[in-house]
Amino acid sequence: MRRAKAAVKVMTPKREADPIAPMIDGILRELGENPAREGLALTPERSGKALRFLTSGYHVELDRIVNGALFNVEYDEMVVVRDIEFYSLCEHHMLPFFGKMHVAYLPNKHVIGLSKIPRIVDMFARRLQVQERFTRQVAETLQEVLEPRGVAVVCQARHFCMMMRGVEKQHSGTMTSAMLGAFRTQKETRGEFLSLLSQRQNDF
Repeated sequence: MRRAKAAVKVMTPKREADPIAPMIDGILRELGENPAREGLALTPERSGKALRFLTSGYHVELDRIVNGALFNVEYDEMVVVRDIEFYSLCEHHMLPFFGKMHVAYLPNKHVIGLSKIPRIVDMFARRLQVQERFTRQVAETLQEVLEPRGVAVVCQARHFCMMMRGVEKQHSGTMTSAMLGAFRTQKETRGEFLSLLSQRQNDF
């Protein structure tokens, strides 16, 4: 008579609890909520996971983003990537601000893969930020990586810390810019970039 094989028990590794979750639990209690009620039962874990994602830029390495995507191309005219959407968190209130970033550079012997520019924007957007520093970081990083003749960045954003609290202005926006190299020293180059941004972009 054949003996039945003993069932093999597969042990799945226990996932370590996110230390942010109990902190969120405490905040909910302090606000007068009951974290045990149905709608909030998993909120501390979900909120912790969301915060990890929204600040994941701290753990992104620039070299891994660029990944060698610099190409020798005989092209010395302006390259513009506009309307790069981003979402970030204001470091003063940890409320969202969001908008679009427009980036241009003047190549100097080589160009960068176009998808790398939005990835660099995301790297800095997914941190606790102020818009002014965010704008400057993107420009300086591209200057460092590409060594172009110039870099220009314009950022347009709306801030929930102004819309939901404080002055509660729903339709105000903030614009910041960073101009390096030829975009700073040559009025014509800067003017060409700003003129391109003012043109209405047709859908492809």
